[in-house]
Amino acid sequence: MSTPVKKTISSKKTPVRKPLPSKKRAPVKKKKSGSYFIKWKIALAGFLLVLLSPFYYGYVIKCFTSTWRWVRDIGSDPHYRTYKSFNIRIPDKYSIHGIDVSSYQGRIDWHKVKSMSEDEVHISFAFIKATEGVVIVDPYFQRNWREGPKAGITCGAYHYFRPKVSGKWQAVFFLQNVKTDKGDLPMAVDVEELNGVAPAKMREELNAFLKYVEAKTKIKPMIYSGLKFYQDNLEGYFDNYNLWIAHYYQPKLNIAKTTNWKFWQHSDKAKVSGINHVTDFNVFNGDSLAFRKLLVQ
Repeated sequence: MSTPVKKTISSKKTPVRKPLPSKKRAPVKKKKSGSYFIKWKIALAGFLLVLLSPFYYGYVIKCFTSTWRWVRDIGSDPHYRTYKSFNIRIPDKYSIHGIDVSSYQGRIDWHKVKSMSEDEVHISFAFIKATEGVVIVDPYFQRNWREGPKAGITCGAYHYFRPKVSGKWQAVFFLQNVKTDKGDLPMAVDVEELNGVAPAKMREELNAFLKYVEAKTKIKPMIYSGLKFYQDNLEGYFDNYNLWIAHYYQPKLNIAKTTNWKFWQHSDKAKVSGINHVTDFNVFNGDSLAFRKLLVQ
């Protein structure tokens, strides 16, 4: 029999490997870039909302306009500043403003005229050309005479005087075309040239015109004239009549304090809403109570 082989058991022990401790993963931070982006969008939207707001826009424009006006008017008379919407300078010592018109201004939108305003300057009255000489009727007179009062404008009619023609016949012609009502301005006669006649002859015919109109209507007419023409040819002869004097681009009317003037035409270049051509601009010499007393009763 063969000798059995004995299995040898090794005395060396196999080392047992301990499992390594697992590494803890750091918590993943959530990205916040999205929230920042949303906040910026909200802030930008709010800024644009304020910037484009009509209130903010109007405020900025008003501040800019006021500043520019202040800069532009440095050194000028503070009582005779520029009114941008009317495109003229207006003396600020008067509270009642108006215009005078004829066919030269064309078709007028009187409601736009009435609604125009800047810094409490608005149009309250208008003198409207009716006739000239003894044959000419202003083609827009009847329309203006009808539509002006409808829009709330106090109106008065005037006649353009021709010294070579009979003053009485001019008055007859004028009254054939003009009918005044309670609340109208007194009628006026525009005399501003001699037409080749002597000043004395002009005054004779003008006096005939005035006397006839007053006798027929019981209303004392006014006299319109340029300052120079008045001083050279009328001053001292018609002092008991109310005057409407033209004297342009001046901060004040350079006339004697004793002169009985009621209206001052201080510019012939006003821009007025509803009128497509430049227009004469006037002020009334007095307050609202004096203005009402002047009207036809």
